[in-house]
Amino acid sequence: MARSKVNTSVIGRQPWWKEATIYQIYPASFNDSNNDGVGDIPGITQKLDYIQSLGVDVIWVCPMYASPQVDMGYDISDYEAVYPPYGTLEDMNTLIREVHVRGMKIILDLVINHTSDQHKWFQESRSSKTNPKRDWYIWRPAKYDSNGTRQPPNNWRSNFGGSVWQWDGLTEEYYLHLFCPEQPDINFECDAARQAVYQSAMISWLERGVDGFRIDTVNMYSKPPGLPDAPVKDVTTPWQDAGLVYCNGPRMDEYLGEMNAILSRYDAMSVGECPNTPDPARVIGYVSAKAAKLNMVFQFDSVDVGIGKISRYATAPFNYTLGDIKSAICRTQSLIGETDAWTTSFIENHDQARSISRFGDDSPRWRTRSGKMLAMLFASLSGTLFIYQGQEIGMINMPVDWPIEEYKDVDSMNCYAEALQKHGQDLTALAHTRAALQHLSRDHARTPMQWTSRVNADFTGEDVTPWMRVNTSAQDGINVSDELDDESSVLNLWRGMLELRQKFSGELIHGTFEMVDQSNPDVLSFVKTSRETGSKILVVCNFSDSDSRLPLLKSLNMSQAELLCDNIPEVDTPRKEARNDSEASLLQPWESRAYLFCS
Repeated sequence: MARSKVNTSVIGRQPWWKEATIYQIYPASFNDSNNDGVGDIPGITQKLDYIQSLGVDVIWVCPMYASPQVDMGYDISDYEAVYPPYGTLEDMNTLIREVHVRGMKIILDLVINHTSDQHKWFQESRSSKTNPKRDWYIWRPAKYDSNGTRQPPNNWRSNFGGSVWQWDGLTEEYYLHLFCPEQPDINFECDAARQAVYQSAMISWLERGVDGFRIDTVNMYSKPPGLPDAPVKDVTTPWQDAGLVYCNGPRMDEYLGEMNAILSRYDAMSVGECPNTPDPARVIGYVSAKAAKLNMVFQFDSVDVGIGKISRYATAPFNYTLGDIKSAICRTQSLIGETDAWTTSFIENHDQARSISRFGDDSPRWRTRSGKMLAMLFASLSGTLFIYQGQEIGMINMPVDWPIEEYKDVDSMNCYAEALQKHGQDLTALAHTRAALQHLSRDHARTPMQWTSRVNADFTGEDVTPWMRVNTSAQDGINVSDELDDESSVLNLWRGMLELRQKFSGELIHGTFEMVDQSNPDVLSFVKTSRETGSKILVVCNFSDSDSRLPLLKSLNMSQAELLCDNIPEVDTPRKEARNDSEASLLQPWESRAYLFCS
């Protein structure tokens, strides 16, 4: 099948970003060009031909800005400079140019809810209460309890644990940080701060040629008046989950309208990270074309399946049903219906554990097949498709027996430290925490990219100690080199699906979505229908390690179906067309198929 190429300006009457496939790159872990153990910008440039060969049209580069790296670059000390181990501004100029030479586009992370506490703006803000930039961040006086003990202004829990308030002894006030204490929140109520952010973080890079932004924590900029306490859900701690309190505040539409006006001048795209937004009407208000706020958002329905209700790690592995996955997919796909809204399809990113380990089966027997099933599923959903580095080769979580010292993420470390503080040496309780981390930690997405089976997987030199240990699964066949030559690999299934996605864009990218056989506990099935031709594609996915039957669909005549794709190589099974009816109706463990029904 010849590969279709997306027109990177306009596809018919559609904006360029609707039919694009976007590949996310985590710079520290992608490719180390100078053998210092840390991935870098020249390393990304070296791999552009590989990325393009996948059928990808856009790369998204995670933060490469100057940063103390408390939160892996999401604590930015200078929006207009590059973190030196990653390279220079000239390296970024080269990357942007080389992306465009290939007819591709590039977007960057836009992290503007907060800066680093080392940013010059915050250094001025905290220097005195009378400094002109004092109001650029959110400062509040202490409260005092009945005993006269100083307390933070409210009970909000930080996304990384503990209070969102940090006491500053110099000026004797608290400042707000929804994430690490080293990540103070910008006060968007301050016009001067907001305009400075737009100029430094957005316009400076749009002028350099970037084509848009993935916008971090896009719905947190407008805080609720009075910063009220969150409802108490966990009586064991004074700090409560407040996401539903501080997200989607009263001035969010105003701020996003300002940002959209800037992006529109450059024909630049926006995709916002939109947590804690359960109301579909509010999401549509952000991504409606008429509203002119954001092009699309990441809803977290699918990736949040199985996480803890009170906190992320307050759960056990595989604490979900297939029904939960079905419901999550239905909610995100429902944005594309009788509206002018747009949606996204994704199941991995830098903040999520590997999808095969969470939703498939990462055992040697089933990891390739279940990885290909997940690829077929998410490449068949409507909206703009996002793939995270290593997802295309079926990378899996770190091994169970790796010690806690191999976990580097601030969220993981804080979680384990909190467990130690709460449970001491209670081995059962600590094992529960370790199990949750091994299943859900962000660290699993941050192990280096696996290019070959050699020592360090050719991410860096063989005699170099990488910043993070390379997953030993690279030696077990999960690497680019081995998979390129294997027609039955996860990598080549992804390539085929991206071709299919372009050939049948009316059904797979723009089509209406209908879940079928909803109550089936093992098989996820849905129909995608072209709005223009009425043709349909049925996708079926067996989420179990046992045989399952195809759904019985009265509305579709299976005898008229054309098999477009399956995830089982011919060496494992006869061609589906050659089977008798009883064989063809049986799905093998973790099998997936896509059928075309022409109208």
